Amino acid sequence: MSFDVSPKEAVALQHEMRHRVIATGRIDARKVNLVAGCDASYMRGNDRMFAAVVVHSYPELEPVESVSGSSPVTFPYVPGLLSFREIPSLLAVFEKLKSVPDVLLVDGQGLAHPRGFGIASHLGVMLGIPTIGVAKSVLVGEYDEPGEKRGGSTDLVFKGERVGVALRTRDRVKPVFVSVGHMVELDSAADFVLTCCTRYRLPEPARAAHELSNAARKEG
Repeated sequence: MSFDVSPKEAVALQHEMRHRVIATGRIDARKVNLVAGCDASYMRGNDRMFAAVVVHSYPELEPVESVSGSSPVTFPYVPGLLSFREIPSLLAVFEKLKSVPDVLLVDGQGLAHPRGFGIASHLGVMLGIPTIGVAKSVLVGEYDEPGEKRGGSTDLVFKGERVGVALRTRDRVKPVFVSVGHMVELDSAADFVLTCCTRYRLPEPARAAHELSNAARKEG
């Protein structure tokens, strides 16, 4: 698809592509060998987006492959249209990968989005692999604070619909917000994310991708 669109056209595309999202299917951890995390970062005043993908073995969560790169930013900053700024850079980085991940963890929202089509869903539909949104903050919806222990969770509800889960990945640490990206149902997505969280709040592949994209940005 072309990313050379206006914000109005981008909104229309989100409405159209939302219907391609598959929000069913369980992740069978016994069949997962590789899990990837991806992230993109932008420096104000710079016209480039810095993207990274890091692949880990599963369940060991040992680094297998990491790639990064930068691309020109061609889409303006518009709330709710983040994917149109970041995905071109992310797709360019994915093309460098030698590995094919079984599951992709995206730093951002999936169905927990004003139009039900955040960057995790957008990437999942384009790549055709199970994709999970793991966000550090809420974009839409309301939730009750989950229990303080690791594994505690509560529903994230938007317009009466369960669109995500607030998941405590470490004792007494702020929750992350898990939502369906593509080809997985919500409870399975949350369970899988928890298995990828060891010492930190974020799952290991997503945390590694975040660090790599920031390092690429600082190097310019």
